[in-house]
Amino acid sequence: MKEIIFGVISGVVASMGMGGGVILVLLFSLFSDVSQHIVQGINLIFFIPTSIVAIYMNIKNKNIDYKVAKKVIISGIIGACIGSLLAIKINSDSLKKYFGMFLIGIAIFEIYSFFRQYILKPKR
Repeated sequence: MKEIIFGVISGVVASMGMGGGVILVLLFSLFSDVSQHIVQGINLIFFIPTSIVAIYMNIKNKNIDYKVAKKVIISGIIGACIGSLLAIKINSDSLKKYFGMFLIGIAIFEIYSFFRQYILKPKR
């Protein structure tokens, strides 16, 4: 049952383009006994159907800049190959720690961006 709840929450976040996979990995890491390598594999499989739906909706709404998308896709494929090779060589506990540091980095950046945009906003 918790897997279904995790999937729904992650699917909603993914459909908004905000990193549903990150949420999925976080939920599994916190609330299940599945190893980090398995969780990240589940995340990759989860990404396929959710991204197909999101791509369809964004094409329908004309929200894709194909020139930018092409560059991101090519560089993303290269990065995915490198990342997969690295992840295989890292033990599960270390991978979980690196993922946590990654999330902390994102959180710090988001908090900084919020303060810069809404709190420290230049007066006009």
